[in-house]
Amino acid sequence: MKYLSVLFLSLLLLSSCAVIRPGEVGIKQKLGKFTGNIQTEGTILYNPITSKVVKESTQTKNIKLFLSLPSKEGLSVNSEISILHRLEGEKIASVLKNLGKDYESVITSVFRSAASDVCAKFYAKDMHSGKRADIEREILDKMKINLEKQAEGIQLIAVLMKQIQLPRGLASSVERKLQAEQDAMRMEFVLTQEKLEAERKIINAKGERDAQIIISEGLTEGIIRIKAIEAFKELSKSNNAKIIITDGKTPLLVNENQKENTSKKKRDN
Repeated sequence: MKYLSVLFLSLLLLSSCAVIRPGEVGIKQKLGKFTGNIQTEGTILYNPITSKVVKESTQTKNIKLFLSLPSKEGLSVNSEISILHRLEGEKIASVLKNLGKDYESVITSVFRSAASDVCAKFYAKDMHSGKRADIEREILDKMKINLEKQAEGIQLIAVLMKQIQLPRGLASSVERKLQAEQDAMRMEFVLTQEKLEAERKIINAKGERDAQIIISEGLTEGIIRIKAIEAFKELSKSNNAKIIITDGKTPLLVNENQKENTSKKKRDN
């Protein structure tokens, strides 16, 4: 009898103890009413006859949806949607009282309404371009306003639109437009390169012209005479036979071939 009493007490103790794990919160519900403080981690003792412990996760959750969203021009755009959300542990009672344990269905309904209102203000191509971030942000803001009217304690983190599928005809038009824009950018790049190359050639030609002007302006008779003297000095070091014709000012160097040609012309004359 003693052992049965101990066993009964042990079973009663185990059935009246709830364990709250990391990432969870728990709250007592006595005779249908939530009582006591929110328990984050550890154990909660309660009377299993009149009470129970409701546990909910506070970790980030992802609601995935596949929807057909309306556009401004009346088209339907298929998209995969992710709604990232989490519960605020200290306000879990408000969520459970107002929305119940199936609060995610409420989030989904709020999203459908907000997404229809926001997407109807944008063109279909905007959902496939850089404006998608603006659409996601507007939907998130509108959802927060609608949810706050119903309950506190749901934290909406992000609305993500993925795998956007435009109508077939529109998708082809967008692809052609993007291809045309890429071709235009490529042509603009080529023209810029050609223009830079032309400018480089002009600058190079102007530089050579200026250099020739400077050289011609700097070739005075005195400089030419000095250069002639330097040439004579270099010729004196050479072992080859050469004939130098000069009027006393500027020398003219004649090699053997030129000498033969000159002699031949004289004989012919």
